[in-house]
Amino acid sequence: MSQITSKIIRTGSIFRPKKPIDQSVLEDNKKLIEKIDRRNVLRGAVSLGALSFLTGCDVTDRSAVQSVLKAVSSWNDVVQQAIFRPNHLVPTYTEADVVKPPRYNAYYEIEDVKPVDVANWKLELSGLIKDKRSWTAGQIYELPEQELIIRHICVEGWDYIGQWSGVNFRHFLERIGADLTAKYVAFKCADDYWESIDMATALHPQTILATRYAREPITDPFGFPLRLRTATKLGFKNPKWITSIEVTNTFPGSFWADRGFNWFSGL
Repeated sequence: MSQITSKIIRTGSIFRPKKPIDQSVLEDNKKLIEKIDRRNVLRGAVSLGALSFLTGCDVTDRSAVQSVLKAVSSWNDVVQQAIFRPNHLVPTYTEADVVKPPRYNAYYEIEDVKPVDVANWKLELSGLIKDKRSWTAGQIYELPEQELIIRHICVEGWDYIGQWSGVNFRHFLERIGADLTAKYVAFKCADDYWESIDMATALHPQTILATRYAREPITDPFGFPLRLRTATKLGFKNPKWITSIEVTNTFPGSFWADRGFNWFSGL
């Protein structure tokens, strides 16, 4: 018996479909349900049966099911953002806890990583920023560094302790004259990945633009020459191989949020 079918059966008398359920609909929405379930939103209650009971929608209606599931995911974003504490520090660890090298993660295999040519690499700036001049890797490396030994938590369920060094992101945003009252900071990357975070997370004391791991320059598989490293977000919210930063009040979306994951995805 599939996981999704067993969930429907467990709802008992609450869910009594009047007509056979289209199995293709279940498969279409199974992955989205699992994504929301994995992040403990309405844990134990997020099922097609529960959704039918709570909303009155017909589970054979693809658009209705998708709409409800995405509404639940959006609700989770709102709650997470409301309870976020902008100056609360997450636990830090010792060098003895650090995993070397860091664990690779991306939406493709490590063999498909395309090396970045640092000689031609530039960090482009746009949006609500006064000084939009681009930065070279050498210029960024000259900035004062902050070191963090923090836990990386992946939405897939694994984690590790990493030692990251780089410029404090708030200090960098102040240096370039970014509007710190704006809502979002968006990133584009050399591998066509894109991500965005709320400004409160960007200004958090443990958010940095990382250039080093275990005090050595970050190598290609892990985001060379520049990646975001924030202590308060899930792993996929930390883009690698960053090529541009935009400060904006317009919601920019992100690679995984546009595919059904929670956008805020933080503590």
